[in-house]
Amino acid sequence: MDDNEKLNDNFINNEMQQENYSNENTLNEDTSNGINFVMKEPEIKKPKKRGRKSAISYIAVALVAAIIGGLSGSYIATSKLNTFAEEQKEKSTISAQEVNINLTDDVYFAVAVAEKSQKTVVGITTEVEQQINTFWGPQTRNSQHMGSGFIVDSNGYIVTNSHVIGDGLYKSITVSLIDGSTEVGEVLWYDTTLDLAIVKINKTGLPAAELGDSDELKVGEPVVAIGNPMTLDLERTVTQGIISGLNRSIAFENGTVIEPLIQTDASINSGNSGGPLFNAKGHVIGINTAKMTSAEGLGFSIPINTAKPIIEQIIKGGTFKSVYVGINGMDVETYEMGYGIDLIADYGVIIIETFKDSPASEAGIQPNDVVIAIDGKKIEDMSDLKRKLYEYKDGDKSEFTILRNGEELKLTVTLKAKPDTF
Repeated sequence: MDDNEKLNDNFINNEMQQENYSNENTLNEDTSNGINFVMKEPEIKKPKKRGRKSAISYIAVALVAAIIGGLSGSYIATSKLNTFAEEQKEKSTISAQEVNINLTDDVYFAVAVAEKSQKTVVGITTEVEQQINTFWGPQTRNSQHMGSGFIVDSNGYIVTNSHVIGDGLYKSITVSLIDGSTEVGEVLWYDTTLDLAIVKINKTGLPAAELGDSDELKVGEPVVAIGNPMTLDLERTVTQGIISGLNRSIAFENGTVIEPLIQTDASINSGNSGGPLFNAKGHVIGINTAKMTSAEGLGFSIPINTAKPIIEQIIKGGTFKSVYVGINGMDVETYEMGYGIDLIADYGVIIIETFKDSPASEAGIQPNDVVIAIDGKKIEDMSDLKRKLYEYKDGDKSEFTILRNGEELKLTVTLKAKPDTF
């Protein structure tokens, strides 16, 4: 019998001995049933010594199994790592695809607006002569104001703010164009109530801005402001924002109230005044006029529709002739405070007197009448009335709503161009 057969016999004998030991091994006592059990000690035979050759065979088999196991384990681990890496790569790819970055032209509308329109924006430097009181008496001092404007006609017509040209108290005006050249500016018209002015330079073939419709604006739509904040070194700075509000009004220390205004959060700083506010199509929808210094993100612009009739008339006739009603009036609130009289009307313009042969006298307007609306537009004070009249030209008819002795009347007024003597 060879060594392998002996090894098998020993293995079989050991198995049989273990089975006998298992069968004969019992509990010594079971007190719950009152029966005593006797455990018979099993006879365990010692295994025979294996031969050296057999031990070497086992070692060889173990080494081979270990090597095969290690290789298979390494293969399984590597396979699992590769699978995990592939899964992570696939997840990463999926995640990137799920992040949808939709870059449309609208995202970069400010770039298109700037490329289309910045050449129409100009810088305006105004030298103002001011009288100041000093220890040695009244002295004259020259100072410079810098602002912006935009070209509305190729023949050199430029729109800006009235305060940019010193509200008419200017000594000289210089207009800077995009090519670096400068031209002398001539003021054709200005109005402090509207804070608007029209300047002309002696140059033709200029790029003109396209005017939009400010009556169609909606809160939240994007806008772009272009101007020269702080200094000409920052000329044609582009800022982007949205329309934050409509029909706003702001009051200045001198008592002037400007309205209606477009409110925007596009950055508007000193020097931007008079510059254009564009919509996403590059159309001018406002003239930047002021910035609230007490808060950030509050800029204001005059609706372009307020300036359109003035611009058109000046380009056609070289000047602007506003219409007039022919009255001497006062705000209801001011009248009540000044005279201590409580009027029936809560707002409007009370007529102090009408002038002979004026549109007012011809329409039947009388002293003590209170104008509360023109063509359905509410009139709260004299500033409202003046602004409303800029919408009309010589010969236009308008409907005035007035209060007379507590009764509301509607009168048709045929407006006329204001005489030079008025």
